[in-house]
Amino acid sequence: MKEVMAFIRVNMVNVTKEALANAGYPAFSCRKCLGRGKKSLEPYLVEAILATGEVPANAVGEHLTEYQRLIAKRFFTLIVDDDKVEEVVKIIIDANQTGHPGDGKIFVLPIMEAYTVRTSESTKEAY
Repeated sequence: MKEVMAFIRVNMVNVTKEALANAGYPAFSCRKCLGRGKKSLEPYLVEAILATGEVPANAVGEHLTEYQRLIAKRFFTLIVDDDKVEEVVKIIIDANQTGHPGDGKIFVLPIMEAYTVRTSESTKEAY
């Protein structure tokens, strides 16, 4: 078993939920979170802001304002069989990829054990 963790844009939650559910992955958790990437502020973008005096209301503007503040994101996590990881990652990427900075990150971690609280059962079926 593996845990697939994805940080995505707030406005992509419904698209991601629908894509996962339609592909047969209706069980997941989604949480609100704040964060920022490691990208730096490109000098040409600073020059563009200084020239116009305003921050554009698009992905470039989001990139500029993101430089020093935390951005609202959503954190999806789901547990899948090892052989389903690539499919789930592709579904999440396809639902969220815009080609602009801030599309998100996906991490995959191993799950060593799973338990059902109701029955105390240690089983693969617990997830």
